[in-house]
Amino acid sequence: MTKPDDRLTTLEIRAAEQEKTIEELSGQIAEQWKVIERMERKVAALTDRFLALEEQAAPDVPVTKPPHW
Repeated sequence: MTKPDDRLTTLEIRAAEQEKTIEELSGQIAEQWKVIERMERKVAALTDRFLALEEQAAPDVPVTKPPHW
């Protein structure tokens, strides 16, 4: 049977390992959030650029009836 001191030591070790893991995961989430924000800015810029190019390329075609009408 294990002694209470051994059990306490084991629990303290597990708590320390879990705290380290939580800190590592928190850091990774923070880095991923920065990447997501950067990508969102790039997508917004590309969307604006695409819309501007689309407006420049689209000819002003008058709406008319087809010849068979």
